[in-house]
Amino acid sequence: MYKYIISLCFAFVTINGFSQKTTSEEKKDTVKYKTGYGLRLGADISKPVLAIFDKSYTGFEIVGDYRVSKKWYVAAELGHEEEITFEDFTTSTSKGNYLRIGANYNAYENWLDMNNEIYVGMRYGLSLFDHTLNSYQPNVSTGTESTLPYFPTTTIQTPVTETGLTAHWTEFQLGIKAETLKNLFIGFSFSYKIMLSVDDQKNFKTLYAPGFNRVFESNTGFGFNYTISYLIPFVNK
Repeated sequence: MYKYIISLCFAFVTINGFSQKTTSEEKKDTVKYKTGYGLRLGADISKPVLAIFDKSYTGFEIVGDYRVSKKWYVAAELGHEEEITFEDFTTSTSKGNYLRIGANYNAYENWLDMNNEIYVGMRYGLSLFDHTLNSYQPNVSTGTESTLPYFPTTTIQTPVTETGLTAHWTEFQLGIKAETLKNLFIGFSFSYKIMLSVDDQKNFKTLYAPGFNRVFESNTGFGFNYTISYLIPFVNK
């Protein structure tokens, strides 16, 4: 009888201890680490660096995003570019402002209180720019069917400018943002762009649209940025 009672007591102590351990582990597992939700602002530092090495280019870009949920961010880029394009028989300049707006989805699962991103994003882009044909060699026809047109050696240096041109496009982005210091982020991204529509200067095709980059015959292009940004946290969740 005594052995039976002792066995029951031992079993009760063992079960009770296991239950307390499980409860403690469950409480430990349910600890939540909060991260900042707010406005993150920064700049693309690759553009001023490019301008140092490429004298035909100048530009700057401001980047920003706002976190609306655990995985989703509303994002935008605002910038200005001026690019001189050199071709065999023409030199032209595109100059203007642009806006890209869309959203990013963070596919990275952060550990504890980390706030890093590996994201995919989509943008709608709009550019308002001026296009100048700086110089050109006209294509001259001899009037004879058997003779091909030719370009005379005389170059026309009188610039011709058309203002108020627009370009519209979509782009897909893949990028990374890492928190290096508290609320300070370093990031870079690649983008694939698809031109929806672009205005051409009269009698001359637009070769470069600010925010889109070089306009090819396929109406597609690529982009890259390298950013430094700072998060202004409004709330921790």
